[in-house]
Amino acid sequence: MEILRQKLSLLPEKPGVYLMKNTDGHIIYVGKAKVLKNRVRSYFTGSHDGKTQKLVSLITDFEYIITESEAEALVLECNLIKKHNPKYNILLRDDKTYPYLMITNEKHPRMLVTRKIDQKKGKYFGPYPSAGSAREAARLLNRLFPLRKCRQLPARPCLYYHLGQCLGPCVQEVSAPKYEEILKDVNYFLRGGQERVIRWLEAKMFKASDELQFERAMEYRDLIEDLKRLGEKQNITLTDFVDRDVVGYAVLEDQMCIHIFYLRQGKLLARDSFIFPYYEEAEEAFISFLAQFYTENTVWPKEILIPELTNSLLQELFPVTVPRKGKKRELVQLTIENAQTALEEEKALAGLAHKKAEQALGALGQSLNVPAPAVIEAFDISNTAGTHPVAGMVQFLHGQPCRSGYRKFKIQEMAQRDDTAAMNQTIGRRYARLASEGMPLPDLILVDGGKGQISAAREALSTLKLDIPVAGMVKDDRHRTAGLLDAQGRLLTLDESAFHLLARIQEEVHRFSVTFHRQQRAKNMVLSQLDGIPGIGTRRRQLLLRSFQSMDNIRAASVTELNGAGLPLNAAQAVFDHFHRSERNDS
Repeated sequence: MEILRQKLSLLPEKPGVYLMKNTDGHIIYVGKAKVLKNRVRSYFTGSHDGKTQKLVSLITDFEYIITESEAEALVLECNLIKKHNPKYNILLRDDKTYPYLMITNEKHPRMLVTRKIDQKKGKYFGPYPSAGSAREAARLLNRLFPLRKCRQLPARPCLYYHLGQCLGPCVQEVSAPKYEEILKDVNYFLRGGQERVIRWLEAKMFKASDELQFERAMEYRDLIEDLKRLGEKQNITLTDFVDRDVVGYAVLEDQMCIHIFYLRQGKLLARDSFIFPYYEEAEEAFISFLAQFYTENTVWPKEILIPELTNSLLQELFPVTVPRKGKKRELVQLTIENAQTALEEEKALAGLAHKKAEQALGALGQSLNVPAPAVIEAFDISNTAGTHPVAGMVQFLHGQPCRSGYRKFKIQEMAQRDDTAAMNQTIGRRYARLASEGMPLPDLILVDGGKGQISAAREALSTLKLDIPVAGMVKDDRHRTAGLLDAQGRLLTLDESAFHLLARIQEEVHRFSVTFHRQQRAKNMVLSQLDGIPGIGTRRRQLLLRSFQSMDNIRAASVTELNGAGLPLNAAQAVFDHFHRSERNDS
């Protein structure tokens, strides 16, 4: 603590980023500051709310990086959060990225939906708030404009050509100016020109009808109806056809909700909510979130509307506007109201879930004659006829799945190869490690199975001199949860809440272990097909699997491609010969 005080006294009065560390030296929080000296010291002086006190109690050291400005500090903060994933920072869920429409830079362009941006490969439109809205736009555009649909040019024209939805580069030369004209129309459409496109389609529909091309006329009619329905879905619109995001936030106790409206061509396509705990001033947390969010999404809308802030930092980095009046200000206020409502609903639902979980855990503990188990760990063994055996473990904390506590186990070679021996090994490995590391033990262990699995688990715990309650989850003939067996193998009577909790745990551990088993089986099947090839050992098999992802891709690869993946030329030739020997013999 004395060293910490000394470091605090040496902090500079400059902008920068600070990294808080725990006793293990792990970075648990990253923040930015206009004045490092004032911001970092504030953590260790004065009073804080409960959530911030918890964070501060874990801090044993810190580092800092000086920057030229607060804006530079904000960008650096985003990069460090992405790199270190600190536990107490706002983390964007699942590194969420949004879909875009891409028109490829190929000689004969195609329209695709993608989440990856590479400006060399094409021109991008978006982002779209959901894959569904992006696919709907792509479907309409592919019907409206005759871009190429096939991944590779076929030998003869396809159905799209005969429907007038492709120019047919497979059978005729299509000039670059022709494609430029189409791309100009696509761009106009995506910038809000639906009304003009509808008038253009109506003219083509009447012309086709006059020429007795009734099927073509019906196709135009359906396109017009689709476009009109797309417009009717929008309840909130702005008449300037500008792509913009509207962002607002609200706080309730230690939780923040950020709500985003996605307007494309002036119309509300979708919305999104992000709810998370925050450990700084609400405005600072809001700024940090938006900086991360728009740094992740490298193509921004033309305008981002936000509420008024005391700090103008976001305006320096992104196309941010603070509306003072009119429809735009009303939209910002509407996002704030939505955020407040979402927080209140979340709190109410969390309260109900907590109450229901407490009731279920209390009933479960009462049935087993133990205290209500706050931490439950459940195990399941999965194999196919004894091959590729694995185990999965899930952890439930206060009645809810805690995915950071899930664990996978590859079953090691055993003299006796059955599920009970595998359970004994898994339980022994799991709790021997926890005991040796001084980690907390669960309040209850559940095993998927009957008396044999219960006995195997208890035997492993007895060897380790650990006393943890064990029970077994049994299924009926339809593989559904049937009940709970106590340590002596007696079927217990459970109330409805405890039974539903047990069913959730059993279903989750089964899903987790089966998924892991399938992954291992598929991997081993791929690797086994490469056995016996001269020069291909374990490391090179894994190299091939990483490079080509599947056996079909390895089998289809040329010697040059195999060599390019990292195999020596002679080994690449051996792999190629292994899969093409029968073809040469047939010829």
